[in-house]
Amino acid sequence: MKNKKVLGVIIFIILVVIVVLLKLRMDIENGDEVLADEHIKGLTTVYVATGGGKEDFLADKDVQKILKEKYKLNVIFDNWSNGKTITAPLIREYVGLGNQEIVKRMENGEKFTIRSEGVTKYDALFTSDQRFYDYYKLQPNKEAGESDRYAVQGGGLTLNTPVVIYSWKEVVDRLEAEEIVSLKDGVYYITDMNKLMQYVLDSKPWKEIGLSELFANVNIASTDPVTSSPGATYYGILLSILCGGEIMDEKVNENLPKLKEFYIKSGYMNNTPADLFQNYLMSGMGGKPMIVDYEKSMIDFSNANPEGFMQVASNVRILYPIPTMWNSHCFAYFNENGKAVYQALEDPEIGQIAWERYGFRTGVTGGSYDVSKVNLPVPQTITSVVTSLKMDLYNKLTGYLSGKPEYVEEVEGTIDGE
Repeated sequence: MKNKKVLGVIIFIILVVIVVLLKLRMDIENGDEVLADEHIKGLTTVYVATGGGKEDFLADKDVQKILKEKYKLNVIFDNWSNGKTITAPLIREYVGLGNQEIVKRMENGEKFTIRSEGVTKYDALFTSDQRFYDYYKLQPNKEAGESDRYAVQGGGLTLNTPVVIYSWKEVVDRLEAEEIVSLKDGVYYITDMNKLMQYVLDSKPWKEIGLSELFANVNIASTDPVTSSPGATYYGILLSILCGGEIMDEKVNENLPKLKEFYIKSGYMNNTPADLFQNYLMSGMGGKPMIVDYEKSMIDFSNANPEGFMQVASNVRILYPIPTMWNSHCFAYFNENGKAVYQALEDPEIGQIAWERYGFRTGVTGGSYDVSKVNLPVPQTITSVVTSLKMDLYNKLTGYLSGKPEYVEEVEGTIDGE
């Protein structure tokens, strides 16, 4: 009994020593990073309000090293939702950072703007959706509760990733037989999106196209377009297809009811693409035969979890809709410090890291590097693309899908009037 107590004490002491050593090591490593930054003379700190989807890339140690050592920039990327950049004052205090006295005053209901004294302003905005970049450059709509904005001096497209559909080998084999999918140069393309959409609208069972093991109807899972930017982008593609590429009021009003029927038949939707992608991988063909996501998701997954990727690599399929649409991350700078970051992010070495590790393309057609580096069947360039919808059309699209009276009356009144 006494020996057991002694052994227990020894084990406890060993565990304490291990914890202390681990903490000491972490402190040393953190200290080394601080010292490394201190040795870089003349660093300029720049604050960037940043939309989601690129957090890991911007936090990449090599990206940060290039920004600091080559460009002398200490860039702080604060997380913002795209919508909040329009409706909320773009100051660090709004997200709980910066001047803590002002943060407390805001918590107590006091109002602040970008012009208020003592607030911590941003040097740039890095959206994760081009429509918010375009919209931010306009004057705020005060009647709609929009906040004052910084004057945008310049900027533009920085990172790109196309909308794709992920599926499984057996499903894609059957879609090829249905002449919906085609294989070209090792890449799968959805060459008849209209036919695939009609299968969803007709509630066509999977078993009717030879997949007897799937008991549900043909469906393509996506995030909710009403609450999620990826879902809205996907439904923008569908609306463009239904309108034959002619995005005019008459065409939009004519096809929105059909798109709403598609929306209803799509059933339950995840709110975040990360959850949807994880469900796709974990539930397999039986749970998620097809999902909508971005090309970067599979590249990011293959790098972050190589063992997990190897378990599914031979069975997953990446399908490129014809046409598709870019999810464009755009950078708007408000001053010279912000401009310096915008120019630094165009560095070829940073662009290569963005592609190889995180799946972000750069350039107009997204093909300014060797795609073979990612070891996945992806095209060198993306050329069949429809233009992203403007903010007012997205508002109309999502407003109609969610049943907002003003949009329902506008659309259905136009149709009845015809």
